[in-house]
Amino acid sequence: MAPVPARWTWNSSSIIPSSRQWEHRRQRNDTSYLMGNHFGIIIPLDFVGTFNNRWSYGIAFGATANKVMFLFLEGYQPLQVPQWAQAFVLLIGGIEVGLSHFPFFACLSSEFRLVSSILGFSYSLIWFAVTILHITQCPHGRFLGRFETIMFNWPSLLCLSFLLGRFLYMFVKSLRVRLGWELQTEEKPFLEIHQAEHVKQLLRKPPLHEKKKSWFQTRIYEWDPCFQFPSRMIGTTVLAFICLYLFIVMEFSVFMYVRDQLDVFESELESYITSMNQTGPLTTVILQVKEMMNVSKGVWVVTILPASLTCVSYLFHILACYRKHMKRLWAGNKYFLPLKFHNPSSSQCVVAIARYSGWQIAYILWGYFIIHVMQSLCGMVIMYSLVLPVVHSQGLEMLRGLGIGILPISIVLGLMILQVWIASSFFLQPKIGAADKQKPLALNNRKAFHNFNYFLFFYNVLLGLGACLSRLLISCVLGTWLIARIDRTIMQNGYEGVDMGFSAWIGMLYVDHYHTNPMLVSFCHILITSHRERKLQQAVKYEYLNQSAGPRISARSRTRWLLLQTLINNPRLVMLRKSKPGHGSREFPQILLTGSES
Repeated sequence: MAPVPARWTWNSSSIIPSSRQWEHRRQRNDTSYLMGNHFGIIIPLDFVGTFNNRWSYGIAFGATANKVMFLFLEGYQPLQVPQWAQAFVLLIGGIEVGLSHFPFFACLSSEFRLVSSILGFSYSLIWFAVTILHITQCPHGRFLGRFETIMFNWPSLLCLSFLLGRFLYMFVKSLRVRLGWELQTEEKPFLEIHQAEHVKQLLRKPPLHEKKKSWFQTRIYEWDPCFQFPSRMIGTTVLAFICLYLFIVMEFSVFMYVRDQLDVFESELESYITSMNQTGPLTTVILQVKEMMNVSKGVWVVTILPASLTCVSYLFHILACYRKHMKRLWAGNKYFLPLKFHNPSSSQCVVAIARYSGWQIAYILWGYFIIHVMQSLCGMVIMYSLVLPVVHSQGLEMLRGLGIGILPISIVLGLMILQVWIASSFFLQPKIGAADKQKPLALNNRKAFHNFNYFLFFYNVLLGLGACLSRLLISCVLGTWLIARIDRTIMQNGYEGVDMGFSAWIGMLYVDHYHTNPMLVSFCHILITSHRERKLQQAVKYEYLNQSAGPRISARSRTRWLLLQTLINNPRLVMLRKSKPGHGSREFPQILLTGSES
């Protein structure tokens, strides 16, 4: 896995000016163009409001997985610099990776489909040929042996193959449009279809009886046709999947190397035992060390699958949480957020949307490694406490030890439950009403209650020691288990701002909420459409048309008619309107409310 070859950077530098010339030609006669007659700025990907070609952008991100992992492992070292300057070197490496893959996104987002499809296909074909050449020259490796290079590079080949097909499809479609065989369609409308459907759904009357949902829809995921994930979320998820796979392969290759070294060490220990005729003073210790190495190797391999499945489930769950949180923000509900995040800084939100994608991938990779280590430690505990005693014919001693350890814990938990039962039965007054779920917080039998507190005071001091240790243990387990969840903070209440990953998640949600809110986008769409229509009516002369051919529609009458429809469909809004004397305002709400109840 080497850095981007310098001899191939000319492709990127040749495609970018070509696209800029086309952008310049498109904007030449546009008086509203910001930069006048200067060069156009190519937008590789709109990280906020892109909903078209989502999977194409996601696959383009997937093609960068090898280079991203190369940067993640800090293998990019073109210059010998001091330790304090490593951050600048990694920044240069990130810019180089972005520049080398910039033509993919520029050709996908360009409006000149014919030229961009040719350039994109050519550039993808070059990368595909370079990758194939690299695999054929170095197919094997020293860690995994045969076909190691194929295992590392097949995701990139798959993504490049998809991009080749996508650019070929774009070429055929744009050629048919150029020849007049098909009509040109609007590639990026201002108001997306799913946003318009969401607004229509809000304006409709809710159904009286909801449809019965299946078990999958209730417990796992329910598809919503009025919601689409932006291209940023799709690209982040695809790249996270591929990077997770590459990280697991790299981790397994390192494990194979460590296992070989442990096998050499184990053979040396066996030769020592043989030379001592199994009677040396360290024979027992050596056998225990060999057993621990064998157990640790087996546990590490077994826990690869549950750790990887945990991180994969996190990726899907993060998408579900994104949709849930966005819908809550659209509805004006911020109560699911900590209080300090109700009005975040605008600059922090703008930076957060640039950080989120990269941080999410890094959190998933580090989260997998930490979860894998934690599950391996749990596996070692299970092996030494349950499995190995049975293997060594010490099952009865193991059961006796478990009984001795579990019995005090059970007694302590039983005493805690007993305290709650006594408090509920003797120290609380009866329920006020028969429909009450619990007794009121009113003390009863106060003298007995004070004696109860006094004699249990000293016992609860000792009980608090175990509660403190259990709190520490549970916090460590949950913190390591949820470390990859950037959508959920692992900090305590009041310290959420210290969690930089969670802050990036909240900032990203606010940027999407402010720029892709369906109600806001629909309102702006109506304003822009109305403004264009008014400009068109002012510019076009209707001298040859008979304006009295059709009936005139009063704007005031149309507004009143729409208001009446809204009030009929939502009769509760009538009570919120201001009443005007002399207009029959008292009778009209009563008529609407009576009609809705009937």
